[in-house]
Amino acid sequence: MLSEQQIKDWLIKVFSQLNFNQTIGLNITVCEQDKAEIRFVWDDKLMGNPIQKILHGGVTATALDTVGGILAIYSRLSRHTDLTEQTLAELTGKVGTIDLRTDYLRPGRGQEFIATAHLIRSGNKVCVCRMELHNELEEHIAYGTGTYLVG
Repeated sequence: MLSEQQIKDWLIKVFSQLNFNQTIGLNITVCEQDKAEIRFVWDDKLMGNPIQKILHGGVTATALDTVGGILAIYSRLSRHTDLTEQTLAELTGKVGTIDLRTDYLRPGRGQEFIATAHLIRSGNKVCVCRMELHNELEEHIAYGTGTYLVG
């Protein structure tokens, strides 16, 4: 049986090994039962508009989807009391995005970006999260709603 900290450490390790997350520079900074947070710093390779020097819309949507997915996974895992690394892998492998809505509020300018997710509902099959993306100045760049298959 794994402790809560071991579950978080496992999830962070798996998340950190994904090449796509490494390319964007996503890092998990908060992983709780009802909240998750990831951060990444500006890099020119994330630029969607070179004239305005703003984030690509796909990077914004990716950050929102990723933080929502992390919360969906963790909220599902945290309800189990008898997890092993094998069951962690089995449960995590079943998670996928059903629906993602992204609303872009302003251009993605900044040096650091913080994506947060809050749990709306976590059931046995589906999890719904509300996500936001801000820059280091706390300017609200985008928000989204994600629905995730978790079982």
